[in-house]
Amino acid sequence: MKKVVKFGGSSLASAEQFQKVGSIIRAEENVRRYVVPSAPGKRFDGDTKVTDMLYDCYETAVKGTDFAEKLEKIKERYNEIIWGLKLSLSLDGEFEKIRELFAQGVGSDYAASRGEYLNGIIMANYLGYEFIDAAEVIFFDANGEFDAEKTNKILSAKLRKIEKAVIPGFYGSLPGGQIKTFSRGGSDITGSIVARAAKADLYENWTDVSGFLVTDPRIVKNPEPIETITYRELRELAYMGASVLHDEAIFPVRSEGIPINIRNTNDPSAPGTMIVENTCKKPKYTITGIAGKKGFAAINIEKDRMNSMIGFGRRVLSVLEDNKISFEHVPSGIDTMSVFVHQSEFEAKEQKVLAGLRRELKPDYMDLDSDLALIAVVGRGMRATRGTAGRIFSALAHANINIRMIDQGSSEMDIIIGVANSDFENAIRAIYDIFVIAQL
Repeated sequence: MKKVVKFGGSSLASAEQFQKVGSIIRAEENVRRYVVPSAPGKRFDGDTKVTDMLYDCYETAVKGTDFAEKLEKIKERYNEIIWGLKLSLSLDGEFEKIRELFAQGVGSDYAASRGEYLNGIIMANYLGYEFIDAAEVIFFDANGEFDAEKTNKILSAKLRKIEKAVIPGFYGSLPGGQIKTFSRGGSDITGSIVARAAKADLYENWTDVSGFLVTDPRIVKNPEPIETITYRELRELAYMGASVLHDEAIFPVRSEGIPINIRNTNDPSAPGTMIVENTCKKPKYTITGIAGKKGFAAINIEKDRMNSMIGFGRRVLSVLEDNKISFEHVPSGIDTMSVFVHQSEFEAKEQKVLAGLRRELKPDYMDLDSDLALIAVVGRGMRATRGTAGRIFSALAHANINIRMIDQGSSEMDIIIGVANSDFENAIRAIYDIFVIAQL
């Protein structure tokens, strides 16, 4: 058994959190062999993440203002961890190099990456593992795109020679050696890349929650946890706003069939959520999860005999493309077609788009709906359960919520529902109650 373990910023925010992480790793030291740390996160409400401190410090340096005090505060954060762990380690040399490069305007990617880099040095020293600078094994091409094959080839060869190692998350290097970061939360991606290269049996992603929940706990109090979820289900929920794992962290491990286990550093006995390619395991509920977003508008187009007009849909979408507007969903009937777009993106160009559609299509009727929300109800169990859509309609009708749109994918694994923004939270609660509370 071989595991790659990634720890988030809240898991490494202090010496006390480091000690929890150390206990987790040492509980399976011969299995948890490759560790990917994030930068220190918030220690308490109102605290500042080290990555944000680094961005702020670098911006001050670029302006030509004295940044010594801000850099010293960052150094103090790391020294608190070092002293709390009773390590004989000094980062003075590293901070002197950072000071020099900040003054030279080395770049914000370099600045941000130092959070993970320095935490990686501490973690390797604390565990007695070898430290591997991610810049030496994770690569981006000249266009700034992640170079998956070069990375996998070089990183795989490196890990074959090393029994246990710490590889910092979030960054790699460009062809010229400059530091390049992933988007925020990119340490999840690094963990996935390392898991692929190590041919791991499992990628454990440790954070401050015990896996995925059926829905947003800010809307439904204490929602049930999800025991097992497939990659496809996760993609659907993540697309609609559910966020525990970075979207792009799925692809490297999925290509190798490596499952992901989301775990809680503060509750290591909890099994968390397993993310798998496929499973025979029946879901606990008909649905796996509910997620959604507010802030959509719908362009509703009617034209007699639309269904017989070749290229009609393409012409609608080409008008949006010409105005650089993306679309979310396109439910349609025989003579009707609706296009859902992000309202904030659409409003500034709405008259131009409507004029373009009028010229291109000559519709019989066209109108707009605004202030809409989209809710995704996702679950592999839906395919084998009759009446799922009917139960959703019944639950929403009982809650006096008007459905403005419904769209079901051909996979029968997700149903998208459109409601008014003002009904968003109540709609999620109603759907949760009918599928989860009613089955408890």
